[in-house]
Amino acid sequence: MAGQSNSSTTLLYIRGEWCTAATGQTREVRNPADGSLVGAVAYGGRTEALAAAAAAQEAFAAWAGLPARARADLLLRAGSLLEERVTQIGYLLALESGKRLPEAVAEVRFAVEYLRWFAEQVRRPAGELLRHESGQRRQLTLRQPMGVALCLTPWNFPVSIQARKIAAALAAGCTVVSRPSEKAPLAVIELFRCLHEASLPPGVANLVLGPAEEITTALLAHPAVRVVSFTGSTEVGRRIMGLAAERIVRPLLELGGDAPFIVFADADLERAVEGAMLAKFRNNGQSCIAANRFFVEAPIFADFVERFAARINAMRLGNPVVEPIPDLGPVIDERRQRAIASLVEEAQAEGARRVTAEVPVPAQGTFVAPALLVDVPDQSALARQEIFGPVAAVFPFESEEEVIERANASEMGLAAYFYTSRLDRAWRVAEALEAGIVGLNTPLPSVAYAPMGGIKQSGLGREGSHEGLDEFQEVKYLCCEW
Repeated sequence: MAGQSNSSTTLLYIRGEWCTAATGQTREVRNPADGSLVGAVAYGGRTEALAAAAAAQEAFAAWAGLPARARADLLLRAGSLLEERVTQIGYLLALESGKRLPEAVAEVRFAVEYLRWFAEQVRRPAGELLRHESGQRRQLTLRQPMGVALCLTPWNFPVSIQARKIAAALAAGCTVVSRPSEKAPLAVIELFRCLHEASLPPGVANLVLGPAEEITTALLAHPAVRVVSFTGSTEVGRRIMGLAAERIVRPLLELGGDAPFIVFADADLERAVEGAMLAKFRNNGQSCIAANRFFVEAPIFADFVERFAARINAMRLGNPVVEPIPDLGPVIDERRQRAIASLVEEAQAEGARRVTAEVPVPAQGTFVAPALLVDVPDQSALARQEIFGPVAAVFPFESEEEVIERANASEMGLAAYFYTSRLDRAWRVAEALEAGIVGLNTPLPSVAYAPMGGIKQSGLGREGSHEGLDEFQEVKYLCCEW
């Protein structure tokens, strides 16, 4: 809901200052658990986007020229400030997103890790001295920042994904314009407060909120923007890539997922069920790397389904910040709620069978009852689309060859999970799965020092690790002769 700005409105951050939108427009942020007002943010547009890009352009040369140690020290200071406020910011994140409070606090801690990791990584040697073939010549490479980076982030992990992008860009020597999702922007704004209080120079990092298409189009047309980092749907990613191609802006895209979760008969079954609960229901099922299609080997299929269904039936839904903390909170909004319900209803109409009971759902808020379905037809949307919610479909399989083929029969390739106790199978399956991230006997593969990204229609490039830093730098080759 839009309105006029007031004293309680959270502002935009441009050129080192907090400011209102030129139009005076604001946007409310509401708690999906009960619809209550959490806050309001200034909601700008093209004017603010271009002002932010100009500020980043002006600040670029000085920021890029700083020693890596100076940039690292600032990121470490910001990380320390963020760590001091983990509990408060985590609570705010839980309110605006519906994320369970422990998960929200853990996400803010993960953002701290990204700030620290890239602060440490940028001080390591970069470039390469090539082996020469002439006594009068030497060749080497240098790594230099690309320019202004545009960072576009979603609502499901707003703080950690924002930190993963801007920490890498700032460490690399780029300046930044960020646009977080208006559905959960408040905790991201607190991240920028930490950067500001850490004495980030004006214009080095800027934060704008407003209509996604208007702001993205304006910024990708700006001559100073040289790299765009986007996390979101494949459909939107294609449009961003098209706009980036018009000016040859480097695209760094983490897009949709359709992760298979495979359980072989030789796996530790209880461990696999525990992993399935985390891989499916973390963040109320709203994760791009969430398990989306469960494949279980035929000899243990019935046992797995029984155990998995029992765990789901025991889940308690409720306000994610109220003690005792529930097992599941609300999905982000009514649109997501309706989309999930539609997938389930369509699958049941096509012959799918629900094996879980109807878990009580709070009367208020955008809650979705968790569900486990079997006998889902392969042509059903539930078997082919990213669910992005607390619903799972389980399919039996007969052989390793069959399940690899079925797991890879998707245009997506972000994450994949499998459980086995056989070392030979572990290597074969890990190498055969078409995914950028593979979890073997673990549902939580993400760490700051490892690369994050997909293949096929799930994106381009990698975030996190040293590769995440490289995405924001150009390689320059220098040939010297005397």
